[in-house]
Amino acid sequence: MKVIEVTHPISEDQYIKEDIAMAFGFFDGMHKGHHKVLEVLDERAAQANLKKAVMTFDPHPSVVLNPKLKRTDYLTPLPDKLDILEAHGIDYCIVINFSSKFADVSANAFIQDYIINNHVKEVVAGFDFTFGKFGKGNMLLLQDMDAFNTTIVNKQDLKSEKIATTEIRKALKDGDLKKVNESLGYRYRIKGTVVQGEKRGRTIGFPTANVQPTYDYVLPKKGVYAVSMTLGSHDKVYRGVANVGVKPTFHDPAKAQVVIEVNLFDFKENIYGERVTVYWHHYLRPEVKFDGIDALVEQMNKDKEEAKYLLSVDFNDDVSYNI
Repeated sequence: MKVIEVTHPISEDQYIKEDIAMAFGFFDGMHKGHHKVLEVLDERAAQANLKKAVMTFDPHPSVVLNPKLKRTDYLTPLPDKLDILEAHGIDYCIVINFSSKFADVSANAFIQDYIINNHVKEVVAGFDFTFGKFGKGNMLLLQDMDAFNTTIVNKQDLKSEKIATTEIRKALKDGDLKKVNESLGYRYRIKGTVVQGEKRGRTIGFPTANVQPTYDYVLPKKGVYAVSMTLGSHDKVYRGVANVGVKPTFHDPAKAQVVIEVNLFDFKENIYGERVTVYWHHYLRPEVKFDGIDALVEQMNKDKEEAKYLLSVDFNDDVSYNI
């Protein structure tokens, strides 16, 4: 997949020179709604014998348009998004730097400069995709254009509720992993590197891998989770328990930094520096402060047994680790 990173104005040498079908959107999460857009893109491209392209944006438009509610963490940071698109068979991905200058581009200028000049013959996007200054451009406007065909993808529902990145983010913050994973169509995952921690876990029989996220991911709600983890590019999946939080039994919650610690079952290897991927299966309980080490260890043993049971059910169901 050829990635074209554009800072407005787009230059002549950045235009795609062959006729294409293109999907438009921010695509954070690459959830079931986004995959429907990509399915339709596949169909339109095949019907017209066109290469497939995607246009996305970075950072999230809220950084420019709504600073008070700006979104700077993501379900699928840009590198993950590009990996998913490449795996889907996309030929071109145009990444527009969403800046104040780009936000000032009119809807008509966007159509000419970013659609027509890019040889787009089939446009595919969700029903709520907007573009141009003040968001005045929409899918109905694109449908009126003669230079290309436009296909509007209707909203995708989960239990009568629209599948949306905003709702998935909220569910993740609420600890509702069932809703998160059902909406995504795959297990939420965070890539990171195992770094040196306090090494306190090994002194109480629960050695942990301190995972430093590689990108600015949306972190799950503080608490304890049943998880699985892969190391590097290896396919082997290890099961375990993760804690997301500040370890209030040992630290002042107001001063401590939120960390991800994973205790893998029956695992004794030294993996400092390893790149890992943590897959989030079930929320077990909130993070709490215990009166002492004994009470903490007792609860951790209970967490471990509950996680083992839940993960055994998950692995029997064999929900895909691929997107």
